[in-house]
Amino acid sequence: MKIAFTAKGTVWDSMMDPRFGRTMFIVLYDDESRTLTSFDNGVVENEAHGAGTATAQKIFELSPDVLITGNGPGSHAVQALKQMNMRIFAEAHDMTIKQAFEKYKKGELKEI
Repeated sequence: MKIAFTAKGTVWDSMMDPRFGRTMFIVLYDDESRTLTSFDNGVVENEAHGAGTATAQKIFELSPDVLITGNGPGSHAVQALKQMNMRIFAEAHDMTIKQAFEKYKKGELKEI
């Protein structure tokens, strides 16, 4: 299983980014290999509109099974992400990637 996180950094102790569309990084955890990889999402920083859709496209390319994010994606991004048959969890703000992962495993995050 692959889990994508929207984050401000690239390691387990990095804080989750509350923003979806303009997240600084997309961090991907591969449960099988137990590895973290990260993708710089800075290309959307200067987008006037459509940052959420662009981030959703990048996540589509990474094809995770689960997305964990801070405040959650906007309606257009949710529509795009739902096409991927992926589970989306929100309200993982004010915590590290590791804390968000642990809350996900315990079933303590809100599923969209």
